[in-house]
Amino acid sequence: MKLAWILWLSHILPQPAADSLCLSTTVYLEARDQSVLGQQAVAEVALRRRDSGLWGRNLCQVVTARKQFAPTLLSPQTRLSNIEAWTKAVSVAIASEQNWALPRDQRKLVVPGASHFAAHAIASPNWSNALQVATIGDHTFYKVQSLKPRPL
Repeated sequence: MKLAWILWLSHILPQPAADSLCLSTTVYLEARDQSVLGQQAVAEVALRRRDSGLWGRNLCQVVTARKQFAPTLLSPQTRLSNIEAWTKAVSVAIASEQNWALPRDQRKLVVPGASHFAAHAIASPNWSNALQVATIGDHTFYKVQSLKPRPL
């Protein structure tokens, strides 16, 4: 399936299905070749950003914010063709959403406070001198800014 089709589908699906699809797609595109822990860390950054409200009010808005995650950095013609990796990304995304739905003090955090990440083999962002939270596989996770949940 093509990225363009998935993004189109995310606009017509109801919530929370659309968010699960967007998060699964992001986990796949950003970390399909990483461990489950690395995929969970990517999902955690997206969920933390959603809660802050700075990049959007839902996961689809967050992961499609300009130049933030792979869905906006890759060609819409990109094919998501590895079914095994897709299945794993969906499982990780849904489990991450369930974990994030728990009260804050009960969540299992993989990269506490991380607001950004980078795969240094392909990117060297100007904020990469920020506080490093963890390196998992090919990704380094950073606390670039303190993200606080938006007021409800």
